[in-house]
Amino acid sequence: MKPLLEPIRSFLQCETPDEWLAEAQKTENLPVLLRDHMVCELKAAQSAMLLIRRYAVDQASGDALLAWLAPYEDYTYRLIGDWRTLPQHNRLQKKMIPRSDKPYSAELIDKMVLLIKEELHHFYQVLEVAEHYGVAYDKVTSSRYAKELLRHVRTHEPATLIDKLICGAYIEARSCERFAKLAPLLPPQLSEFYVSLLRSEARHYQDYLTLAEQIAGADISARIAFFGEREAELILAPDADFKFHSGLPQGAVAA
Repeated sequence: MKPLLEPIRSFLQCETPDEWLAEAQKTENLPVLLRDHMVCELKAAQSAMLLIRRYAVDQASGDALLAWLAPYEDYTYRLIGDWRTLPQHNRLQKKMIPRSDKPYSAELIDKMVLLIKEELHHFYQVLEVAEHYGVAYDKVTSSRYAKELLRHVRTHEPATLIDKLICGAYIEARSCERFAKLAPLLPPQLSEFYVSLLRSEARHYQDYLTLAEQIAGADISARIAFFGEREAELILAPDADFKFHSGLPQGAVAA
């Protein structure tokens, strides 16, 4: 895993605190860890889908994207449907037509459609692992992490898109860093699963960064550093709500 982790750790401005890992390996926290992780996989797919719909395709293609994710959203937010049938829905029913007025549309579609397929597959895999450990799915509240990161996104284009892509890169990189940190601490099946996720998702943050750099057409290192600082603040700040991307457990002091 070392070749996969080195660029991720160089990109992130801090490591996950040991105090968070101590909470994550507690047996009583396994249900919330798995449930929140599952929702994170869906949110990653939703974020990619929204980028395609907003910036790269026409209305008909956008509607096809909504239909693709609908069964997963129904199960997650409305507890409708049988999760065991979800793999049969993980396919896009319509070819995406890039918008001619956006030169980056085709590449954004290619990268984000592949990411969506992978995230939805991982969503299902988390449910399989949860069943193995006897953890039934129930709704969970959102953590502060992504919301607080996205709060700093600029409100004019193309800066909005560039910032969203940078945020996506940090969220994906942090997920991979936590997969690696958690793997040695958790039960065998879950450990093997997190290692497999790291191998599968390690390139996602680079896809986001590549798109951000191409669309900007200029040096965005200062903006990347800015969001890196905000991301590290969230990871190291006290957080009363334990989740997959939560910060320092409240009352703990970072080592």
